[in-house]
Amino acid sequence: MSRSLKKGPFVHPSLSKKIEEMNRKGDKRVIKSWSRASMIVPDMIGHTIAIYNGRKHVPVYVTEQMIGHRLGEFAPTRLFKGHSGAEKAAAASSGGGTTSAPPPATTAKRAG
Repeated sequence: MSRSLKKGPFVHPSLSKKIEEMNRKGDKRVIKSWSRASMIVPDMIGHTIAIYNGRKHVPVYVTEQMIGHRLGEFAPTRLFKGHSGAEKAAAASSGGGTTSAPPPATTAKRAG
């Protein structure tokens, strides 16, 4: 399961077996997968794969633009609920949330 593309894409053997079998039969069922590290290959186009995010299986319909990405990229594991009201107010009052860096410290030269 390497990240190097010269070694070829990693697809979990059980997942590739299910995809090949469904392509042979012309079947279009949802496939449950726990392999978030598997790379999306052209054989998967048109299939719906339910990817486990640690809590539930998230259904993902595979399109042509997804080739080369990992399955886990399309099933987020963390839920972002937004910033709190205090953070939003502070960002709005400071002019868009940009913070300026403190001025650089000056060093005094010693005479001698």
